[in-house]
Amino acid sequence: MNKTELVTAVAEVSGKPKADVKEVLEAFLGQIIKTVKSGDEVTLVGFGTFKSAKREARVGRNPATGAELKEPLHKRWVICYN
Repeated sequence: MNKTELVTAVAEVSGKPKADVKEVLEAFLGQIIKTVKSGDEVTLVGFGTFKSAKREARVGRNPATGAELKEPLHKRWVICYN
């Protein structure tokens, strides 16, 4: 299910206009993104936790050639489902 399908489904169940549902959904997701980017977690009891985790820099290998590749430190999203 993509965002458009989710908006449609919620609008049908709630009886609210799609535009209103889309506005609320975008505000909801925007707040989760803003919170996680700031380094905090968002926990929705019974659903899951959204947080950011660091992946340390490391040396990898190209499987085709065996050449070493340096992979830099980067952050990634982690969603833990309850």
